[in-house]
Amino acid sequence: MFALNFISEHNKQLLLSRQKSTTIRPGDIRDSYPENSIVWVTFGKRYGQKKRLFKAIIDKVLTKKYSDLTTIELTHQNPEIKTAEELIRIFEEIYERQIHIDDMVTVIHFSEIIE
Repeated sequence: MFALNFISEHNKQLLLSRQKSTTIRPGDIRDSYPENSIVWVTFGKRYGQKKRLFKAIIDKVLTKKYSDLTTIELTHQNPEIKTAEELIRIFEEIYERQIHIDDMVTVIHFSEIIE
């Protein structure tokens, strides 16, 4: 089984309140998250312990440039983010590298599985 891990406390709260149903990740990682896969949505530090929050299914996976992200995708990533430029600033802090508006991202849409 795959995992979608989140490291930010803010993301943890969005996930627990079910306000987050999309994750945007730098680069083309489509092969790592095939559509219709079952994943654990987890929270925890990189290379550290993780806490499983819930199971989900990957509904749709797209690659595109930051500049092509839609308002809906940004809102489902984080309701406070309104523009791709805001997302880039946040990602530059998280990933500790420079990001350009024409760089590629993978947009992963997921839905919780209720058992």
